[in-house]
Amino acid sequence: MPVIGFHASHEQISPVQLLLDVQHAESAGFQAAMCSDHFEPWSPSQGHAGYAWTWLGAALATTELRFGVVTAPGQRYHPAITAQATATLSAMFPERFWAALGSGQNMNERITGDPWPEKAVRQQRLEECVDVIRRLHAGEEVTHRGLVTVERARLWDLPEVPPSLIAPVMSVETARRAATWADGLITTNQDADTLRKLLGAYRDEGGRGKAALQVHLSWADSDDDADDIAYGQWRTNSVGPPLTWDTATAQDFVDLAERKEISRAQVRKAVNVSSDPARHAQWLHEYGELGFDELYLHHVGQDQRAFIDTFGREVLPQLRGV
Repeated sequence: MPVIGFHASHEQISPVQLLLDVQHAESAGFQAAMCSDHFEPWSPSQGHAGYAWTWLGAALATTELRFGVVTAPGQRYHPAITAQATATLSAMFPERFWAALGSGQNMNERITGDPWPEKAVRQQRLEECVDVIRRLHAGEEVTHRGLVTVERARLWDLPEVPPSLIAPVMSVETARRAATWADGLITTNQDADTLRKLLGAYRDEGGRGKAALQVHLSWADSDDDADDIAYGQWRTNSVGPPLTWDTATAQDFVDLAERKEISRAQVRKAVNVSSDPARHAQWLHEYGELGFDELYLHHVGQDQRAFIDTFGREVLPQLRGV
């Protein structure tokens, strides 16, 4: 059965509380954790956007979990800075940290004031950044001039084992392309046929490493309450790419969801909604059967305690018994 991890959503929960939540998740039996890296939440009602890198140091130091982060080098972060941050965490916490490097979203990257490039340019920029980061992790002095510029950069503190650099993918095309550079992939829950195609495309092109899935879910004591949580917190996330890549602010996402008239049924396509722990266990078992090695559970509510306790008591033991 896959490793079951906890997703720490910086857009929804303050960093202080989120640190307590991930510590609680470890005590409840979650085996790993990952987090988002946002400058802006998806909606004003989510209301948070703590700095992921500061938080990761505290989380790694106060748990024994392995952690990952989904981040985007190239605009908000110069690739040499991403290389330094990832190398330092990997040196301090050997083989307990990975980074998923994506092409970014306007909501986080626009703060630099630089133009927001089209997707093809962002993808090329990402691949240049990955090359720079890997060379820096290898101890090279790097000069690079392309979509990003690096001038005689060198890292002076390196981990014995460089961190895994994995690819966040949402399409078959991106999965194929990621196979050329990534140490693994991560995606979010979609229909089973789409997930099979993503995994197949990555593996068929020679993609190596583990496959991880971030599972958006909503659990509460009743189906109605779980549905209300999902709709209230995750409606703006249910629009889908490319709009999610290009929309600029939290309020813009709210306006977009209203224009698109996002329904509760649409949200339930993006979020597994149920008050029944056994139903959630079945969904997770099915994801594992598709070939995912790690599942990171993201309860889209802002209060994590009851979810962590219930899943630690009723869902994780079911999955370990499969």
